[in-house]
Amino acid sequence: QVQLVESGGGLVQAGGSLRLSCAASTRTFSNIALALGWFRQAPGKEREFVAAISWSGVTRYQSDSVKGRFAISRDNAKNTVYLQMNSLKPEDTAVYYCAVSLGGIRTRQYEYSYWGQGTQVTVSS
Repeated sequence: QVQLVESGGGLVQAGGSLRLSCAASTRTFSNIALALGWFRQAPGKEREFVAAISWSGVTRYQSDSVKGRFAISRDNAKNTVYLQMNSLKPEDTAVYYCAVSLGGIRTRQYEYSYWGQGTQVTVSS
């Protein structure tokens, strides 16, 4: 069982930055080949993939909508994955979720087994 807790969301002006964190409860965070991903869901829209990172941190993948602005990283010693968000736009407003994939980097929701409760990010224009 893996429990995930996101933090770092908030209200920011367009062009600003936020760093989201996702802490995993399991002690075996770095011993299991877990890939972690970030998704987001805006009001009235489907949840969409944002970024994912492999167990080693070497392989990273981002959606085209955030490429060049967002960066995913992880610290296995702290059981934490991060999403650094720069040059934020109003269209980035959403609830952001982190999730664990037991099968490596994936981009589809159903391929992730564990989810956090989400953190709200609001970007004002």
